[in-house]
Amino acid sequence: MIDTHAHLDACAELPEVLIARAREAGVHRIITIGTGIESSRNALALADRYEGVFAVLGVHPHDAAAPDADRLDELVELLGHAGAVGVGETGLDFYREYAPHDRQAALFEAELELAERLGKPVVVHTRAAEDETVERLRSFEGEVILHCFSSPELLPVALERRYYVSFAGNVTYPRASALREAAARVPADRVLAETDSPYLSPQARRGRPNEPANAIHTLEVLAAVRGEDVVDLEARIEANAAAVFGLP
Repeated sequence: MIDTHAHLDACAELPEVLIARAREAGVHRIITIGTGIESSRNALALADRYEGVFAVLGVHPHDAAAPDADRLDELVELLGHAGAVGVGETGLDFYREYAPHDRQAALFEAELELAERLGKPVVVHTRAAEDETVERLRSFEGEVILHCFSSPELLPVALERRYYVSFAGNVTYPRASALREAAARVPADRVLAETDSPYLSPQARRGRPNEPANAIHTLEVLAAVRGEDVVDLEARIEANAAAVFGLP
């Protein structure tokens, strides 16, 4: 099993503890996410140190008005590292309002250009900005991963454009029936699973910090709603992640 999106540097427990526990649970590969320049350096350090850990590097839309948004030249250098397998997470978040919309849009476009130039997939965060996100992605020619998919209204566009759709622990919540319906419709070669650790613990671990080991709970729910065998879906998600991120 692979956890395609975790924030190991944001977890309270040490990475080695989380990684060991993940392996015990059957989660042998983890993609850890950088959300700023120093966070991206930390992600790369973890990818260097631990077998089976890879890094996606970017500046989060929450920080679009912060100094890191003006340090993309440093991000380019970091993305040249062998352990860097994607750009992100980037995107638009008009729900939290941590940065002005125009600054978020400018940063998103810059990171999309960077991903396209470097030939790397882009990991997209979108919240309360669905129409704007779709429009910004219209001309992007690389691979897109819709991280922590939470907007069923985006599914028709995702299906049409052949985006990868990644589901986190919130798909397991009792009131998330619309998300589960969306998960059942994603083509087999475009579905991914993640934890978004330490956030969004699945229902079975609700109330506790999330961690990569919990990816198995999301996998089980996805298999159930898709009418698939857990082992078969696990293998499919592994293959999809390897394809989009270029994993060995």
